[in-house]
Amino acid sequence: MSTCVFIQIRCRPGTTYRVAEEIALKEIHSELFSTSGEYDLLMKLYIPKDADVGKYINEKLLDIDGIERTLTTLTFKAF
Repeated sequence: MSTCVFIQIRCRPGTTYRVAEEIALKEIHSELFSTSGEYDLLMKLYIPKDADVGKYINEKLLDIDGIERTLTTLTFKAF
């Protein structure tokens, strides 16, 4: 079973739509939303069962130019 995580993404000013387009092209997310508040994007992502969560996020997401900061929330059980 894969691990579901939510990642909030803060982008450098003026880069949000480009960052969102680059994420979409990678096809790694389940859902991707623009948001208001401290973060610009919210991504729902399923990490493969045997993958290291931090390493997976670093290798698949954090190489996108324009991402300034992320906040990852791990999930445990869906109700």
